Amino acid sequence: MRQRRRRLAVALGLCASFFVATVLNVLLVPGSERRRPPEEPPEDPEPRELAWQLRERQREVLRLRARQVSALERRLMDLEPPGQRLLALEPPGLGCAELGGAPGAQYLGSGYTKAVHRLALNRSLAVALKTVDLGGHDMESCVRQYGAARDCYRLAAYKILKEMVLLQRLRHPNVLQLYGYCYKDSSDIPDTLTAITELGAPLEMIQLLQTSWEDRFRICLSLVRLLHFLAHSPLGSVTLLDFRPRQFVIVDGELKVTDLDDASIEETACSSHSDCFMEFPARNFTLPCSAEGRCQNMNEKRNLYNAYRFFFTYLLPHSAPSLLRPLLDAVVNATGELRWGIDETIGQLEKVLYLYKSGLYLGNTTRTPKAEYRRMPEASISDEDYKCWPSYHHKGCLLSVFDVAEAIEVCENHSQCSAFVWTNQTTWTGRHLVFFKMGSSQLMKDPAKMTYVKVTG
Repeated sequence: MRQRRRRLAVALGLCASFFVATVLNVLLVPGSERRRPPEEPPEDPEPRELAWQLRERQREVLRLRARQVSALERRLMDLEPPGQRLLALEPPGLGCAELGGAPGAQYLGSGYTKAVHRLALNRSLAVALKTVDLGGHDMESCVRQYGAARDCYRLAAYKILKEMVLLQRLRHPNVLQLYGYCYKDSSDIPDTLTAITELGAPLEMIQLLQTSWEDRFRICLSLVRLLHFLAHSPLGSVTLLDFRPRQFVIVDGELKVTDLDDASIEETACSSHSDCFMEFPARNFTLPCSAEGRCQNMNEKRNLYNAYRFFFTYLLPHSAPSLLRPLLDAVVNATGELRWGIDETIGQLEKVLYLYKSGLYLGNTTRTPKAEYRRMPEASISDEDYKCWPSYHHKGCLLSVFDVAEAIEVCENHSQCSAFVWTNQTTWTGRHLVFFKMGSSQLMKDPAKMTYVKVTG
């Protein structure tokens, strides 16, 4: 079922690229606005400042769009007759028809601009729906200042449109997938836009701190792989201006960025080094100003320092294997001082991953067990659990190990342990999950497991 869901998700992600061009044409191409009934009076003139903001948002999306489509596609758009969309290509992805046939959406949360809902399309696929939050900060402050609800909606909707373009262009395993969109009238606002994306679980830092080091390392590695891609993306170096844990979600254990409406692809212009000043709550940095008049690697360094202060300091070193800790401390110290760039950082974390997956982090010393262990194939132990931290099971001690020798070492380091059950389940690194037990009196037959019982003390 999971494999089928993944195939469907990949197909929908590929289809989304066709949809973005369509919605861009609807919102941006002159002459493609929906025609109003003849009797409808013209709207009041936009306030000058609001009109300027609308034009700026439109230009930003058009710049991203120009980087994204080919020369042939831009030529087609220039020749596009009113009312026709030459870039509305097949096959279709998810749209209004799929949303209308599904049961009610569940509210998940909202920010300054967007509200997010969860919608189950069928038993195997649920999606996230992103819409302008009509009661959100951006809409309310805009309407209060300008009194123009429709234009304020357009201003906010451009942020969703920008995010859709970026989600399509910045395709990566750690970027949320765009599945499609829905574009229709709703309440008093015509032409409302709903982006349909992959659904993830919110990133809860308190819960992450209670998980295994292996899972926390996976989050940090996912983030570094994402930042490496953003530093070398097809659009150039991309920075996340609103870099906070809430901008990310977890999908099948992988970290993915979900909010890109505040991303920037422009390196800061400068005439001297003092123009390249980066201010953070704990400390500040000044980067070099290049001969081309741009702050060198500011986008990359801003992302990296935010990764350090929000993620690395909390998730990387704590409870890591002892031989890996110096490598992880080096990552934390170097990124906290911005002595490393993203290339050095990803190289170090990939090295840690290799050492961990290969078992080389255990060292070359021969480990001699203090006790003998009797191997019992096709056997498990019912109950007789004890708690340990961190554990993959909230009622027992379930840990990942590289091999049986490491499992024996863990058991001998736990005073309660007198047996362990080797399962056929593995973690994302290929390590086996093992239940550690207080006793072995409740043995039971289980073809998928193997039990090791301590026989001498």
